[in-house]
Amino acid sequence: MVARYFVLMQNNKDTDHVFTGSSPRRAALKAATRGFTNIVLRERGTDRIHVFKGARKRVAAPENRPDWLPSQIWKPVVKKVKLEHLEKKTKKAKKK
Repeated sequence: MVARYFVLMQNNKDTDHVFTGSSPRRAALKAATRGFTNIVLRERGTDRIHVFKGARKRVAAPENRPDWLPSQIWKPVVKKVKLEHLEKKTKKAKKK
C-alpha cells in the first residue's frame, strides 16, 4: 500500500485541501466526511482527475462503540462519476 496524494479542486483550480489514501475513493471518502459534495480530486504526479459525488449520512454508531464515541455518527458515501485527464501544455520553441 503506497500513499497517494489527491488535491481537491474547485472551479478548475487547486485548493489547499490535500487528501491521502491508497485509492482515489479513500481520499474522496475523507473529503465527503468534511462535508464536500462535488468532489474533484487531482492526483499528484499524474494527469488524472477523479470526479465523485459525495454525501455524509447520520447513522447509529455500532453496538461495541467506545464510551467516548457518540450514539450517532456521520458516515461518508461517495460514487465515482468519471475520470478525466488534464490537458497537456505544449512547450513553445525558444527563438534564437
